[in-house]
Amino acid sequence: MTQPKKLFIKTYGCQMNVYDSERMAEAMGGQGYVQTDSPDDADMILLNTCHIREKAAEKVYSELGRYKVLKAERPDLKIGVAGCVAQAEGEEIMRRQPMVDLVVGPQSYHRLPELEAKARSGEKALDTDFPEEDKFERLQARPKAKRGPTAFLTVQEGCDKFCAFCVVPYTRGAEVSRPADRVLTEARDLVERGVREITLLGQNVNAYHGHDRGLAGLIRELAAIDGLERIRFTTSHPNDMDDALIAAHGDCEKLMPYLHLPVQAGSDRILKRMNRHHTAEAYLKLVERLRAARPDLHLSGDFIVGFPEETEADFQATLDLVEAVQYGSAFSFKYSERPGTPAAERPQVPEAEKDDRLQRLQALLVRQQRALQDAMIGREVGVLFEKAGRRPGQMVGKSDYLHAVYVESDGLARGDLRRVRIVESSPNSLRGVLA
Repeated sequence: MTQPKKLFIKTYGCQMNVYDSERMAEAMGGQGYVQTDSPDDADMILLNTCHIREKAAEKVYSELGRYKVLKAERPDLKIGVAGCVAQAEGEEIMRRQPMVDLVVGPQSYHRLPELEAKARSGEKALDTDFPEEDKFERLQARPKAKRGPTAFLTVQEGCDKFCAFCVVPYTRGAEVSRPADRVLTEARDLVERGVREITLLGQNVNAYHGHDRGLAGLIRELAAIDGLERIRFTTSHPNDMDDALIAAHGDCEKLMPYLHLPVQAGSDRILKRMNRHHTAEAYLKLVERLRAARPDLHLSGDFIVGFPEETEADFQATLDLVEAVQYGSAFSFKYSERPGTPAAERPQVPEAEKDDRLQRLQALLVRQQRALQDAMIGREVGVLFEKAGRRPGQMVGKSDYLHAVYVESDGLARGDLRRVRIVESSPNSLRGVLA
């Protein structure tokens, strides 16, 4: 009996890359591969890369360097690089790391089986095109194996916003939306296999136009699927948060009261330099409308400190915006140059100033997060349990607001959705008892 080949995938970056890695594994499953948790016994290693974080490409080259010994020991081992770094630096990757057998961009991974076959024949395989065909239609049907209670589902890719700091338009291409009927078919299949919560993904997900009523229309159709109990979406742009989507937050019970709505900065001068096409005031008014529709909505955001030419007054405007919004959670980063983006060519803020501002911003965000978590004590929330906790009889799941919640109970199982009363708040989680 032929032994299956083993595939090791290391995923960097966002939830969309997690979803893409799942689909790549499924595509290679049709070629006789099964996934392994270790590169040491793999027949193929695939790095699914992200180009957003600082020194992203160098981290990939460093990781590839660790596999030189494995390649020397097993010349038949195939090594591939996928994702956004692959898209940005395809030929350069093969030049700097000749041991790499294949490179595939995020819009071409449906061709991965063909590229693997080419690599097996001894040729180098490179595909960083933006093909006209729909990669999701070209992928094999998802296997019918039982799934965990939560799943990601990509509905939109690419971005037309061209923020001055961002490489996504260059690595993922223009905004493209999947047709609603195909999304709904995949969602129903996931629910049949045990999924109870779906997070809709897109680089600019609320720009989705695959449904004649936009993302709100898609959400309402998903909400009609029996067995699907929760819906989330990420990541949003403030300029695409339309009236219908705001209304859905108020009257669609399955749409969870948590929204990731990046603003990046609180200074209008910096927002303009970032090419964000909105002001701080417009963002705050949008938050008011969202909370009028859903008063218990928890907001998350993204912030960049030390953007080129940012002054202390600009940074103070960001702190003022954060104080006004009161975030439940947020992600904050020092600006770092991305070659080829407009901001990379501008005067840079000294690193020491970036460090100081990041520490001050994160301290404020942590205080807000803790205050909102502490305010959960005594409240009753829904919790979807996903896995066993660290102690016997303990289960952990996510609340409606995406908090990690621990409960001691021998009667709970993975996939249970139960009401829980919160009794304790810790730095990164909550503890509750079944209501």
